[in-house]
Order: sequence, then C-alpha cells, then structure tokens
Amino acid sequence: MSTSLLEIVDLGDGEVVLQRADDDSEPLVSIQFSEEASAYLMENNLEVAKVMIQAGIQAAAKIAEMSGVEVDGGDSAEPARQRTLH
Repeated sequence: MSTSLLEIVDLGDGEVVLQRADDDSEPLVSIQFSEEASAYLMENNLEVAKVMIQAGIQAAAKIAEMSGVEVDGGDSAEPARQRTLH
C-alpha cells in the first residue's frame, strides 16, 4: 500500500470507515454496528472502531513480519473468502 494519510470517519449511520484522506475512492475498511450494538456501546462506536482498526493493523504487520512478506496494496488474483472466528 502506498504511503498516504488515512482517516477514520463516523458516517453517522452506525458505519465507521478507514479511508485515504486525499481520495474519494472506496474505504479501505468498513465497520458496521447494529442498533443493538450501538446501544450496548452507549454510542461509543467511533472509539471502539478505532481500537478495532488499530488491532487489525498491528496484527497484519505482525503476520507480514513473521512471514517475511512485504505488504502490497495490489489486487490479489485469489478471490476473498469469508471466514468466521468464534
């Protein structure tokens, strides 16, 4: 991924996105909170999303470091697959 300024934006409808600050392209990350989750979080969605995004970035960096792979923002030829962690 190229170096650019990123911003976390609360869209106000329960969705929080991570996007490039200088670009109108599709968000890099999107987190959607249900009404029930928002009520449980007492409207602290943005703070929770920030922690989730930070944890994801740290995990990706650690995985890349352990595998010796340089992170590239290019499109992968392999289609994304859905995974669930319990």
